[in-house]
Amino acid sequence: MKSIGYTTGVFDLFHIGHLNILRKAKLECDYLIVGVTTDELAEKEKGQAPIIPFTERFEIVESIKYVDDVIPQVNYDKIEAWNNLHFNKIFVGDDWRGSERWNDLEKKFSRIGVEIRYLPYTKHTSSTKIRKILSCFYKEIGKGEDK
Repeated sequence: MKSIGYTTGVFDLFHIGHLNILRKAKLECDYLIVGVTTDELAEKEKGQAPIIPFTERFEIVESIKYVDDVIPQVNYDKIEAWNNLHFNKIFVGDDWRGSERWNDLEKKFSRIGVEIRYLPYTKHTSSTKIRKILSCFYKEIGKGEDK
């Protein structure tokens, strides 16, 4: 039986952590589907829009050799995603392990035969850290322009 995997992300300011998740997920399934979070959903969840627009983030993820299919992620309902895609495995960063949300999903997915695979989160690089660095950089540039 073909193993179908699913993972999601905003994939803003694409970095090695994103690539690691996609590479490792593909090693554990035959067909990998990736949901790219829409600008609207990301802004609602994080309180700020991604720096890279959805269409560009979608195209970047679609171009990665580990990815077989890309879809827009318009909500965070993983059961709805399973109803639409019928994956056998779902991949998520291990920073979510033990959270209330994923503990609940573990119970729901175990009933329908979906395995949750927690993949190592890249702690030293994140879009949030890159965004903070860029923000500080632009503030410094702005200060220089005021002189």
